[in-house]
Amino acid sequence: MAENTTAQSAKRKLGWVGGIAAFFAGLIIWGVASGQPGASYTPELALDLQGGTSIILTPTLADGESVDPEQLTQALEIIRQRIDGTGVSEAQVSIQGEQNILVSIPGTPDANTLQLIKASALLEFRPVITFGANTVVTESAAVDFSQLSDTPSATPANGSDALWVTDRVKAQFEALDCTQTFRTAGQVDDPAKPLVTCDDTLGFKYILGPVEVFGLNISNATAGTVTTQTGASTNDWAVNLEFDAEGTSAFGTVTSRLFTLPSPQNQFAITLDGLVITAPATNAVITNGQAQITGSFTQESATVLADQLKYGALPIGFEIQSQENISATLGEDSLAAGLLAGLIGLIVVVVYMTFQYRGLASVVLGSLIVAALLVYLAVAFLSWRQGYRLSLAGVAGLIVAIGITADSFIVYFERVRDELREGKTLEVAVEAGWKRALRTILVSDAVSITAAVTLYVLTSSSVRGFAFTLGLVTLIDLLVVTLFTHPMVQLLARNKFFASGHKWSGFDLSASRAAYLGRAEFRVSEVLAEGKAEKASKEARKRQTIAERKAKEAAND
Repeated sequence: MAENTTAQSAKRKLGWVGGIAAFFAGLIIWGVASGQPGASYTPELALDLQGGTSIILTPTLADGESVDPEQLTQALEIIRQRIDGTGVSEAQVSIQGEQNILVSIPGTPDANTLQLIKASALLEFRPVITFGANTVVTESAAVDFSQLSDTPSATPANGSDALWVTDRVKAQFEALDCTQTFRTAGQVDDPAKPLVTCDDTLGFKYILGPVEVFGLNISNATAGTVTTQTGASTNDWAVNLEFDAEGTSAFGTVTSRLFTLPSPQNQFAITLDGLVITAPATNAVITNGQAQITGSFTQESATVLADQLKYGALPIGFEIQSQENISATLGEDSLAAGLLAGLIGLIVVVVYMTFQYRGLASVVLGSLIVAALLVYLAVAFLSWRQGYRLSLAGVAGLIVAIGITADSFIVYFERVRDELREGKTLEVAVEAGWKRALRTILVSDAVSITAAVTLYVLTSSSVRGFAFTLGLVTLIDLLVVTLFTHPMVQLLARNKFFASGHKWSGFDLSASRAAYLGRAEFRVSEVLAEGKAEKASKEARKRQTIAERKAKEAAND
């Protein structure tokens, strides 16, 4: 019964491996067949292997101004976060010269990624004074705006006060045509004055009050479905905002005022690059720094808005100096060379295992094939769903991981041999050796994963590719050795060829050593017995009296 249970358990584990591989293979096949965006049978390649798009951003500065290095560094980090937030991996963002930022993205970036890079003005929250459809009331050519008053007739009480709508502001609003160019590239607006602008669809135009909350005060923004008061999730999408301490205070003050005003004065417009990206109405006084924007959102539009709010605030404005395609720096030749190196390493491992473990090399070969299949499926799936891209550093991580996988086999097989040397049968040795080997394998893989995580967190993007694949393959190694290698050895141990200790089974040397060890122990036992007898004889002689010894000696003479 125990033997049958062991065999059934082994077959069940092998079935799990096959099920996992079939599941991910089926997902990828379905994704490609149904035309899902990004779905492919092959992983996407990184910048060094595929090439991509290079964008140079130049700060917009007034004459005589210079870039603060601290602001430039901060802008670089925000742009990198924007790109990472879209799921694009292996992108390179760096400072070029003393003031430009160079952005290199693998492949052809989508419109959302390009928009996040280009949207470089300050993110601002301004109260809505009035808005309307994009209709031109006054021909701008017939109005001399310089002759119109731009001074309020009295001091406005707050950002929503209609006193901000001076003659010039009103004339600009009436003459504004959103379909025509009305802003210059990189234009930075005065936060203390009202703003006449359009929404990002160019369908509506607004008069907005001065800035009351800055985008820098947003600590987080996420997209998610709306939940009811009972905690049930709905199918309606929303954007959730979290402010820092300063933003919480400012947002609480302005929502307290807007909540009491009629429409459209109760709306709070959010502008990016001078355009209104959303203008939600204030439905409550929010003093805890956590707000939710609802409306006719889809998952995609909610995610885009959340990314804009989270990564939209730059300390300085930028404009695109140039955008061009770049070729791969390493290309297909380097990728082919890396894969060839991995194949050579794999062959060397198999040859060594065949020489050292003979019949057990079939288990090694099978385990390596299963591991390679799972790694390929994992990389292809992550490339589709998470935007992962395989770089040359990542290929190096895959090659190094071959050694980690081979180490697991050696540890396991040697533990089984140790058990055989103690005289155990093969099936018993397999189970006992596995218990001892598993602890060592877990410790070894834990060290590798710790190193991979440390490298990924503390290093640059090129090294991160190496760290990611190293950690991924280490996890898959643990999966394969547990659900494939050990069950296969369990089944082979029940096979007559391996159980008999055939010279090509991989266990014959251990069996001979076990027999030799048994004879050695027998010889030692005999010596110990003789020693004990001699010692007993000496002690017996010591207990004789002098007279008894003399009498015995006389009798012998």
